[in-house]
Amino acid sequence: MNARKRHSADMKHVKDNMKVTFQHRQKVVQEPATASTVLDHFPRFLDTPGLIDQDFTMLFAGEGVSAKFLAKWPTKPRIIRDCKNLCQSTELDELLISAQRYSDEGGGCQLLLLHLLPPTSKEGKSSKISTSDAAHHLMKFIKVGGSTEAFLKAGPTQPFVLCVGERKNIIQSFYIVLDQKVIPCVTQMGPLDNFYTFIQTTVYGIDVGSVKESPRVTETRGSLHCTV
Repeated sequence: MNARKRHSADMKHVKDNMKVTFQHRQKVVQEPATASTVLDHFPRFLDTPGLIDQDFTMLFAGEGVSAKFLAKWPTKPRIIRDCKNLCQSTELDELLISAQRYSDEGGGCQLLLLHLLPPTSKEGKSSKISTSDAAHHLMKFIKVGGSTEAFLKAGPTQPFVLCVGERKNIIQSFYIVLDQKVIPCVTQMGPLDNFYTFIQTTVYGIDVGSVKESPRVTETRGSLHCTV
């Protein structure tokens, strides 16, 4: 009788093995026919925080790119300033109050950025959704101890961040939900084209000049005095 295969509990051992298989994994991810199977082939993503960050760092050759989010994100005061000039709503008011009162552990400032980079619609393909609906595509929140089953059953097709905490402004842990699977993030910290393009080019500096940016992305970068 074969013994049941047991996964190593040594995080360093797991990360070292994932480094060795990085090139093979990239081939799996970049091939449309096999991309959706990557979590089946590499299930340790589901129980080992930090593996996505490690792959990201290896993909872009070092810590320089992956560190840019924390290096460039301290634009919070300017984001708050520009959002105060927008047409106010109950949701926007609540985000502004939270962003000014608390640290950015709850992702409030990212959601404010979403108001500066509102959802887009592809002409002839879909109708434009509200910023509030777009926020639900980006982040979902449950209280500590809550079940994730509802999110996995009814989650959107694109990945989203699942925030778990006592309150929305005090988050204990973050997860990425992808293909109805929950991937833990090491940091205890479509219609969103503009938002993701801004993060990609302005924050991380990836594919600058080769990715088509909307005028709104360019305008927001200038307003926040960000450089690429």
